[in-house]
Order: sequence, then structure tokens, then C-alpha cells
Amino acid sequence: MAGALWLFACGGRAGEAPAPGSPLPGLADRELAQFQAGKALFQRGFSFEEGLGPLFNEDRCSSCHDLPVIGGTGVETVQKATRYVAPGSCDQLRTAGGDVFQDRASPALQAVGVEREVVPSDATGRTRLDPPALFGLGLVEAIPDQEILGRSDSADADGDGVSGRTGRTQDGRVGRFGQKADHATLKDFVETALRTELGLTTSGRPAEESVGGAALPPGVDPAPDPEMSGDQVALLVGFVRFLAPPPPARAPTFAERDSVRRGQRIFSQLGCEDCHVQEMRTGRSDVAMLDRKVIPLYSDLLLHDLGSDLADVCGPSASPSEFRTARLLGLRFRLRFLHDGRAPTLEEAIGLHGGEAGAARERFLALSYGMKQYLFEFLNSL
Repeated sequence: MAGALWLFACGGRAGEAPAPGSPLPGLADRELAQFQAGKALFQRGFSFEEGLGPLFNEDRCSSCHDLPVIGGTGVETVQKATRYVAPGSCDQLRTAGGDVFQDRASPALQAVGVEREVVPSDATGRTRLDPPALFGLGLVEAIPDQEILGRSDSADADGDGVSGRTGRTQDGRVGRFGQKADHATLKDFVETALRTELGLTTSGRPAEESVGGAALPPGVDPAPDPEMSGDQVALLVGFVRFLAPPPPARAPTFAERDSVRRGQRIFSQLGCEDCHVQEMRTGRSDVAMLDRKVIPLYSDLLLHDLGSDLADVCGPSASPSEFRTARLLGLRFRLRFLHDGRAPTLEEAIGLHGGEAGAARERFLALSYGMKQYLFEFLNSL
């Protein structure tokens, strides 16, 4: 553990880490200006006249990403539903309006009797997802596809019971964002969120959300499409791209640092690092602070089957029980755990891991109380 230091240099030289919500240190003036302008837009509330809705969840990005600071997680949840037909057919309910179901409607849409979008009765899985923290996602985007593909072991060739698969987008690209690894780039991720969460169309997502698959009633959406310009999308993408990852928490005493080190060894001994890989490295980038950097991600960015207890919705290349390995970087800022926030404690979250993580879970359950506390000290330092 590096305390409050974070590795920014290719060769491993440590630099003083920024506070959560800060931009990557060392950005060029133009990049820093894009970050600041994007942050302001991220916090701006949109009006119905500007294109908000008519189906939507929130009126600004920061509503879902404000804890502990702008760009973090939040308490607002997103309702998703899909229809899964085994062994591998995922219907994202596109004919019913898509897999995100908005909880709110504009006054104009309410006036014609629509209060919210309703999940169809033939959905086989539904959930309410917690918002992900956005810290360090520019570094995640800069990890080469080959770095992810090289860790895939879909046939469990090494026989360790862990068989991570590469997630794929609807059009077949390598996925790395989203619970089901169904987004390849930050632009995809941001444009999808604008459309499904705020009801704002963009050049990449030019069609409005439908009402259960039916076209919007006339006159309920006064703004011309696309409602967000390419420049605005670029600013939002820039804000997310240049958000720094949070540093590990500083352990002020030798005893506390020793507890964290013991917990990290236990984490490895349990087999957690088979999926929660400690470090990944970015590739070459025109942005100096994204170029060949080490990021303590604690994820392999692959899909793993976590068993029936966690199964809910499916994705383009993921079954209901498969999830992209959660990034543990910044774990200490989470208010609750797992993709749907069902676990109020780390112990309960680990206890719900099944499938490929089942053996590691059983080893965890066999630990003494004291050994578990060392593990929690480590996890709460991330």
C-alpha cells in the first residue's frame, strides 16, 4: 500500500495523490479547462424546454453522482428490466422502450396520462442499480483491449474454477463500462446516460425514449433533436475522462498500516485477486496523464458468473448471473454494496458471492473474527 501516494508515472514513481473529485494532476491547460467546463455542465439542471424528458429520472448528472463529492456515487437508483431465454438470448426489451424504465414524466406527458414507464409483464429479470462512482474512468478507458482480452479464460483452462469472459457491446466491441460490460467508451457511456436518465438526445443517441415502445404523443417534446450538442457531450466526456482516481486512505499509525497489509495478504490468500486484479496498465495516449499509467483498479474488467443469488437482468453478452468485476478502487466511499446496493455491509456483500466466487466466499466464511477484521481494514482503505 502506498498510503496517500498514487502511481502516476510509467516507471512507478509516486506522486502526491489528489483529493476525490479532483482532476488528474499535471493536465495541460486545455484539458483542465475542459474538465472544469464539463464539471459545470455535469451539475447544471436542464429544463423541459431544453429537452429534459419527457421520460426521465433526474434533471442533472450530479443528482446521481454527488457522494462524497461530484463524480462519486449516489443514493438514487435506476430501474432496469430484461427478458432472458436460456441458454443465451438476452432481450433488452427494445420493442418496449429499452431496458431502462424511467420513474418520472414531464408535465406535458402527465397531461396525456403517462406518469412513468411501466415494466412489461414478460420481463424475466428486474433490478434497481446503484450509480457507479466515476473516479478514474478515463484511465479505465485507456486500458488497451488486449490487456482485457489477455486475462479472459472462458473455458477455465487453468482449472481454478474462475472463467472470466470478455464483455461485448451490442455491436461486438470489447466492453468495460456498465454492470454487464456493455459499453466500450466513455462517449457511449455518457450518451446512453443522457438519453435514458435525462431524456436528452445526442447525435449518437438521436431518438427519444418511447413510452413502452409506443411513439411519444404529439406535442410533449418541444425541443428539436439532438437536444445536446456535440460540444456539450465532449465537455461531459472530458470531465469524466479527467477525473482522478481516489488515493488509498492514509493509515496514520504503524499498527494501522500493519493491519492493512495483513488484510491485503488475506485478500490474496482467499483468491479474491483472481477477479479483483490489483493493477492494470493503460496504453499509449495523446494525453500525458493517461499515457502508460498503472491504476490500482482491483478488477479484471471481465464478466464472471456470481451465482443465482445475485442474478437479475441480462446484457448483450451477459447472462443474468454474470457481472463485470466491480472496481474496488474507491470502495470506502460506497454507502452500500453490490450492484443493487442490497448489502449494507462488506461481510454481507462477500457472503452473497456465489458461482465462480463461491470457493473464495467459503474461505472467507471460515476465517476467524480477527482475520475478517484485518480484511475489512484493507478493503476500507481502498
